[in-house]
Amino acid sequence: MLYVLYCLDDPAKNDVRMATRGAHLDHIAASGDLVRVAGPLLADDGVTMVGSLIVLEAPDRATAEAWARSDPYAKAGLFKSVDIRPWKWSIGVPAPLASKD
Repeated sequence: MLYVLYCLDDPAKNDVRMATRGAHLDHIAASGDLVRVAGPLLADDGVTMVGSLIVLEAPDRATAEAWARSDPYAKAGLFKSVDIRPWKWSIGVPAPLASKD
């Protein structure tokens, strides 16, 4: 099952994002096939990072929640909120996911 993690930063903690960004990216790289899509959410200026959107392919919600808790951003207290939702990808499905409906 796919899970979307919609994470909004605490606006007062931009320094935390920058200080832990390398560890966060390493965490994603070490996650193998679990992380299907990931990237920062941006402010209206198109540059300032204000959160993260991550799509995980996990066997259950508990796995998605555990991954989210282990993210260096979460451990450092960057996020003001984290919303985790099951998600069915139906439009624009990349070839590697096409057979996983």
